[in-house]
Amino acid sequence: MISSIAELISDRIGTMPAGERRAAQTLIANYPLTGLKTVAEFSSAAGVSSPTILRFVARLGFQNYPEFQAALQDELAAQLQSPASRTLNPSSAAGAASPMLEATLDNMRETFRHLSEKQIDDIAATLAGRRGKTFLIGGRFTDPLARYMAAHLAIIQPDVHHLAGQESIWRDRLIDMGKRDVLVTFDIRRYQESLIRFAEKAHERGVQIVLFTDQWLSPIARFARHVIAGRTAVPSAWDSSAALFVVAETLIGAVTRRLEAEGARRIRDLESLR
Repeated sequence: MISSIAELISDRIGTMPAGERRAAQTLIANYPLTGLKTVAEFSSAAGVSSPTILRFVARLGFQNYPEFQAALQDELAAQLQSPASRTLNPSSAAGAASPMLEATLDNMRETFRHLSEKQIDDIAATLAGRRGKTFLIGGRFTDPLARYMAAHLAIIQPDVHHLAGQESIWRDRLIDMGKRDVLVTFDIRRYQESLIRFAEKAHERGVQIVLFTDQWLSPIARFARHVIAGRTAVPSAWDSSAALFVVAETLIGAVTRRLEAEGARRIRDLESLR
């Protein structure tokens, strides 16, 4: 399975020299559009030399800059696909359950192949160690994941809120959000403009953002402190959130372990109220 450029960066950024790391961070901050500019424009945006951009591209495994840009263009086209434009392969029409199952399992394997234990630990530490509140929100099809995760986190720690309803309601909650808080956002293609606007406003207020997205990266990635890029494509008109669901459950478990004493006390208190 071919890795996206964002996944390649995630895998290799730890080995990059400072200049190439700046190039990687600049690209992720405006993904994939920065990479579609000329080498000179990319280098100027990153504050590095043109040869550094070319070394960065080579480190990702591309022979030259046009090959790198062609891969980004393919990703951009995939980002913009609607369900109406996705068709099944004729070979998978019969017995479609098996290709769907195999694709879903592949998505999970690839998601966790690019998601390190350190990333899980860092995100769990962010969620368990916040001094303020945790807010969770998702898009049209991913909001059930946000609601599911919020339901679990609310049992083991206080001040966990699922943001539901219309965008105007979300905006009203911004007044309660600040530097001590965390916003967990779920956003996969085609990315939801209302979520992007909300995440940007939260970022401006100093809120730490944890983003669950797909391998092509929601624009919210430019505001996020932590980005989980899961695989979502399956042989269907619809993307699958199964891999992101498993990551969410993994994080719920990691946060629960970090808050073992507090969580156990809250569970006992909750049971006594039943």
